Formats: sequence, structure tokens, C-alpha cells
Amino acid sequence: MSRVVFAVLGLLLALYVVFGLVLPALFGLLKFVLVLAVVAFAVVAVVTAVGKFSR
Repeated sequence: MSRVVFAVLGLLLALYVVFGLVLPALFGLLKFVLVLAVVAFAVVAVVTAVGKFSR
């Protein structure tokens, strides 16, 4: 009986870790990478435009 109780508690703890800690961290990382990609795209676009119009 205690084996079943500990299995259920382990499952609940694993779900808490996945949905409470891992997924928000991944979404935060994805948002950071998305913002970084937009900034990098803007920098490349500005440098390309300045390079083409300076000739």
C-alpha cells in the first residue's frame, strides 16, 4: 500500500516540477530567444540598408 502512495506522490511531484518549473522556464527562454532574434534581425537590416545606401 505504501508503494502505491509513494508512486502517486512521486507522480504528483513530477507533474509539479514539469508544469510548475520546467515549462515556465522553457517559455521564458523561448521569449528571450525570440526577442533576441528580432533585435538581431533589426540590426542586420539596418546594417544592410546603410551599406547599400552609402554607395
